[in-house]
Amino acid sequence: MANGAELDIFNISSGLLGGLAIFLFGLEQLSGGLKAVAGEKMKTILAKLTSNRFMGMFTGAFVTAIIQSSSVTTVLVVGFISAGLMKLSQSIGIIMGANVGTTITAQIIAFKITHFAMVMVAVGFFMFFFSKIDKIKQYGNMLMGLGMVFLGMNLMSDAMKPLRSFEPFLDLMVSMENPFFGLLVGAAFTALVQSSSATTGIVIALATQGLLSLPGGIALIFGANVGTCVTAMLASIGKPREAIRAAVVHVLFNIAGVLLWIGFVDQLASVVRDIGGDTSGTARDIANAHTIFNVANAILFIWFVTPFARLVERLVPLEDKDTGPSVKPKYLEEDIISTPSIALNAVRLEIGELGRHVQRMMGSILPATLSGTRGSLDKVADLDENVDQLHMSIIKYVRKIGAQSLGENDMREVVRLMSAANHVENIGDIIERDLVEIGKHRIEEKITVSPQTTHLLKSFHGKVEEALDLALEALHTDDPDVARKVIAMKGPLTHEAKHITKHGAERLMQDGENRHYSYSREMETVERLRRIYYFAKRIAKGVIAKAEEIERENWEEDKNLSEMQALSAE
Repeated sequence: MANGAELDIFNISSGLLGGLAIFLFGLEQLSGGLKAVAGEKMKTILAKLTSNRFMGMFTGAFVTAIIQSSSVTTVLVVGFISAGLMKLSQSIGIIMGANVGTTITAQIIAFKITHFAMVMVAVGFFMFFFSKIDKIKQYGNMLMGLGMVFLGMNLMSDAMKPLRSFEPFLDLMVSMENPFFGLLVGAAFTALVQSSSATTGIVIALATQGLLSLPGGIALIFGANVGTCVTAMLASIGKPREAIRAAVVHVLFNIAGVLLWIGFVDQLASVVRDIGGDTSGTARDIANAHTIFNVANAILFIWFVTPFARLVERLVPLEDKDTGPSVKPKYLEEDIISTPSIALNAVRLEIGELGRHVQRMMGSILPATLSGTRGSLDKVADLDENVDQLHMSIIKYVRKIGAQSLGENDMREVVRLMSAANHVENIGDIIERDLVEIGKHRIEEKITVSPQTTHLLKSFHGKVEEALDLALEALHTDDPDVARKVIAMKGPLTHEAKHITKHGAERLMQDGENRHYSYSREMETVERLRRIYYFAKRIAKGVIAKAEEIERENWEEDKNLSEMQALSAE
């Protein structure tokens, strides 16, 4: 029998910690590859989310299975709630589904294919470093990460072999069969390392060596579900009330699920053994128990979404909104930068917020320019401060995304979104610097704009405003058809501008006080409005260019597939 003196503490600790590090790094690599390959699909699914709670649950499970982080899924949900695109009751389905998505980790690492680990690392390495095709590189990254997951599991398992004959450790593992003690240990360890995946990996490594029984493993997994709530609550500190509500949903759902099952650990173990049979092994049984627990909880609680939402809204009431002048980004969360496709989608939504500030300026500026006071002009100019602040936040955030490892498509999207943000900000500057100044010159020069000229300018301004609205809608929805409507407005706007210019020239020839000043200010107004249309058109062209690139890539993929099928047939 081994005793403490015979144990090589250094080798056990270094093997366990080193294996855990390789395991978590491999999981990160696997997740990174999945996010790069499936990022656009995740974004599309989130964008098309309906009010159906079951669709929300499946969405949460799918996205979290790829991201391997329920906290990132929660961050995305908070952004949608803040924007009014989703109600709290809709988000609860996604958060419940997120717990189901995390079970994929346990299922992957329970496979006993550790002898293929080095082969997967080697093949993935060559695919990643020697291929010039971006998609193959990402698949290589996924395969290399998967190999490292199994390699880390193998190292942890080997490090624990000496413990099989160490009596104090075996006694500790037997005590895990007390569900409340196992729950406490699992929760404490997960809260400490801030990773339920780490807990899951160690539990399955213990089970692989026969050091942990199935009931003890289930209790530890339950504890990991409670411990991960600490991560959610820490992430919500200092965040808006919407974020705190989402975190509270996560905490209540996880704790309620564990309390519901904690008295039935032995029964769950019996069901899992019946499903797996004699050949499955404890590691696979623990993974299956983890999946059954989370799937059953999601199916059960999904029927109580509305009362769940009401409870959370009472526990965390919304505060009165700050009426100060500063503006903060709604969607630019630091937690999602490591998932570039999702982070870029957040940037696109934030540019929509930037656009809404500019739309408010656009709606107020013409009356102020043509007949307003200095006070009304200054109020419009002050709105540009929010535009500048938000624009700077977007630029800084995009720079952080650019520091990540980006594929070609994501890199092109970075350039497109930077350009779109700059175009929107330029429109704000035209209003704040030019049109406001034109209005102030009108006051200084004591110009009164005639009703007929006012009517013409309002009509022209209305069409330019419509073009801006359509351009921002096209950017928000990635809809090239809406963008083409903006391009199609060029002819009518050019015609109307010429008509206003002709009208102004005719009035210039007539007698009247300050006629030349009036003509200059009116023509300057038309020119600045045409400049705003120019930037709206640039935004629209960016949306169309993106759609054409996607169409071209799809055509090339279909062509390559056809060529491969033809070669296979030969």
